[in-house]
Amino acid sequence: MARPFRFGVVTGGARSRSAWLDQVRRIEALGFDTLVMPDNLAHLPAVFPALAAAAAVTERLHLGTYVLANDLRHPVLVAKEAATLAMLSDGRFELGLGAGRPDAALENRMLGLPFDQGGVRLERLEESIGIIRRLLAGETVTARGTHYTVDDAVIALRAEGAPPVPLLVAASRPRMLRLAGRVADGVALGVGYETTEQAKATLVEQVRVGAGGRFDDLELDLNLMAVGGIVPRFLAGRVDPEALAARGSVAVVSGTPADMADQLRQRRETLGVSYLLVGEELADAFAPVAELLRDS
Repeated sequence: MARPFRFGVVTGGARSRSAWLDQVRRIEALGFDTLVMPDNLAHLPAVFPALAAAAAVTERLHLGTYVLANDLRHPVLVAKEAATLAMLSDGRFELGLGAGRPDAALENRMLGLPFDQGGVRLERLEESIGIIRRLLAGETVTARGTHYTVDDAVIALRAEGAPPVPLLVAASRPRMLRLAGRVADGVALGVGYETTEQAKATLVEQVRVGAGGRFDDLELDLNLMAVGGIVPRFLAGRVDPEALAARGSVAVVSGTPADMADQLRQRRETLGVSYLLVGEELADAFAPVAELLRDS
């Protein structure tokens, strides 16, 4: 049986309290399931306080990080923040983690941290996830790893019977995709706006290799870059959505809402992708599509 669709909006926040809370309420009113925020040290609001404010004015909307740069925070602090947001949102928080964008070296330098090779950052992320998972499960953790030393750490916030905090891992390269398959509940498949279905299927296969028998329990996501001919401002004038659709880009849906819904059902069938995200600028265009796909 196909996994039910979920729908999310990726937003970097707003420049004032009222604008941010209006945006959050609007996304919930449009019927989306999640609101997620990128982690950007220089240019965007800090994710944890912004999501805490969002939790206070919503009832149903799940809230998540998309995704935290692992290098920038110690895993015990991440677990503490995640447990706190899970408590403040009545279990609606979802933790997204990654090894850091390839262009994130500046953020590491701002904190006086080296920006190591990808393989080292991946190893550090795996070690971090192990600590975070155990802390969020209520364990007292002592660990002596290559990258982290933890003594008697405990996060005593999880209420009895509370659901575990879901973990999403962002990945685009084979080793990272296999790691995500091993340790995550959901995988954010890193694709560019020109990625074809065949190329994305290659990414999914790496996740499958890592996941083994737990693959069917994973939620795979896709971040759409164009909806019905509309692209976000940062891509305006740089891409032709109709040309991308003609070349088979999986990051594009085109035609009527019914056409777009059919395209996404087909991608769920062939790729297993059921969690669909759009940028905040595309939310109005995508909401009718999400409504057609809901409960299907």
